[in-house]
Amino acid sequence: MLADALLQREALICRLAEGRPPRDFAGLYVTDDEVERLLATLPGLDGPGAERVAAVRAGAAAPVVKARAAFDLKGQFGNVVRNAGLTEGEAEVLALLLAVEISPARQRLVGYIQDSVQLPRLTLATLNRIFFEDDHLGARALAPAGGLIRSGLARVTGDGPWATLVAEPAARLVWHLTGDDSPDPHLPPGTSARLGEIPDKSELVLVHGGDRESRLHALGSQKLLVVPLPESDVAWQAVVREATITRSAVVVDLTAALTAVGRDVIQRAGHVTWVLSSPGEQPLESIPDRPWREIAVHDGVAGPADWQREMGRDPDPAYRLSREQLRLVAAAAQADGGLVAPAVRRLAGGHLDGVAVRIRPRRGWTDLILPAEESTQLRELAARHRERDTVYGNWHFRSAPSTGVVALFAGPSGTGKTLAAEVVAGELGLDLYKVDLSAVVSKYIGETEKNLERIFGAAAAGDLVLFFDEADALFGKRSEVSDAHDRYANIEVAYLLQRLETYDGLVVLATNLQRNIDAAFSRRISVAIDFVAPEEPERRLIWRQAFPATAPIAGDVDLDFLARQFKITGGVISNAALGAAFLAAAEDSPITMRHAVLSVKREFQKLGRLRTEKEFDRYWNLVSKDAADAAPAG
Repeated sequence: MLADALLQREALICRLAEGRPPRDFAGLYVTDDEVERLLATLPGLDGPGAERVAAVRAGAAAPVVKARAAFDLKGQFGNVVRNAGLTEGEAEVLALLLAVEISPARQRLVGYIQDSVQLPRLTLATLNRIFFEDDHLGARALAPAGGLIRSGLARVTGDGPWATLVAEPAARLVWHLTGDDSPDPHLPPGTSARLGEIPDKSELVLVHGGDRESRLHALGSQKLLVVPLPESDVAWQAVVREATITRSAVVVDLTAALTAVGRDVIQRAGHVTWVLSSPGEQPLESIPDRPWREIAVHDGVAGPADWQREMGRDPDPAYRLSREQLRLVAAAAQADGGLVAPAVRRLAGGHLDGVAVRIRPRRGWTDLILPAEESTQLRELAARHRERDTVYGNWHFRSAPSTGVVALFAGPSGTGKTLAAEVVAGELGLDLYKVDLSAVVSKYIGETEKNLERIFGAAAAGDLVLFFDEADALFGKRSEVSDAHDRYANIEVAYLLQRLETYDGLVVLATNLQRNIDAAFSRRISVAIDFVAPEEPERRLIWRQAFPATAPIAGDVDLDFLARQFKITGGVISNAALGAAFLAAAEDSPITMRHAVLSVKREFQKLGRLRTEKEFDRYWNLVSKDAADAAPAG
């Protein structure tokens, strides 16, 4: 109503005071009569036009006064005006812009008022003509610091003279008022909305610590618009506009300090509640110049209420998840029949591709042949990881400084270190990730640390076992600094030590020689197990398990002889049994003793180990000849 009254008054001024007739192709050229009419209206020439305009305005004042009295800020438009903290004058300008925007008839009327078919939207000069009162903002409502620009509800377009710049309401606002509440398409990718209570006042809140979901949890039940850091002015404007229209608190999810652009936007948009969410504290110089309060999040572990909300069940004691991890697990579980274990495994999988090999445990305790002492230590390792919540949480033992478990497996190659790590992971129901050192260690300064941070960061997102084989390459002793290479190698070791101290999961380091590991890691190692070459009883069990029950084994295969004569590790035994199987398959025959002994010979050749007559005993004639079909003596 107000917009129509204002446009009607301005049209009357054009028709009656200025004598401007409607004409085709208005604004495309200037006629002689129009020049005379324009000269008569210029205030600097003291023409009679101003008096006629004033007279028409006075005559048309009643409808405008009546419309202003009925201008009621109710409904969705009124809510937006209040959310943006607009003045009455700014609200009138916005109402006029919106009325023109949604009505082709009004746009044609604006074209007549502005004497140009090319201007269906109002210019700044026309706004000042329409809102001529001295105490009205008019076009100043669209100044850079004006309420309409500050809130992102309108913009000024064009690149000509100031008077010809065009005022345009935001498309998102028009859609909102016409019943469509689709989010602004210019919002930063990854933006999400959370329903809740509308903030009762605007403020600036800093929340830091814990995981992302726990920081959001600390804000209570507010209505939130969660955005990554916008990367453009357009994205920042969209964030402010969306928060204004929906009256939401904006949570800016930060991984570093807030940028100068962001600081300026937050200072200008004082009508919005802003939350800066970050893992660590924000530097003081990056905090916007507004009063603020701070929330520190110390505990990010999901509790029973979180499990009930996300999964509809009590917590699974096998998994110690943060709130962010639980949210992701709940989403993955919906696609996997509601099962928790597969969803937890999916947490870190994609992030570790390329730097670690995923091993899904398939072998158990019966597959691992070790002395009783080492087997007991491995079970204790599994229990230490499983019972962390009881010891640190319920019994309040101090963790120093994290609740993670670091195990050191030391021993010669082939003694079962990798298999032991797989068995422990299987006991805990976790996946094992074997770190690929070739993809981690880099000759470029700082790259190794970046790769390691990627590994530990991804592992922290899911409950799993990290396995560093040949750990000497990363965890070796620091040396005297003689050049830049030594200095940076020592930095890598120091970084690893720091990262191990803050990691809450299970890490297994495997090395051939324990003394090669830097002494600084010793205090962080929870369990150290020495893997030794198996004795004859263990070798006999390993030989027996190396041949599956489904394999065709000839009656002459003497496992006692193999276990007694060849003092080799479990890895070599497994390789020898596999090699014997291929020799037999090539001859289309069962696996015989000849195949087994010849395969042991090949393993000795690979190891560079001498073959003696004493070891091979009655089979010496077989391995000392080159003929593949030589028969054993006796």
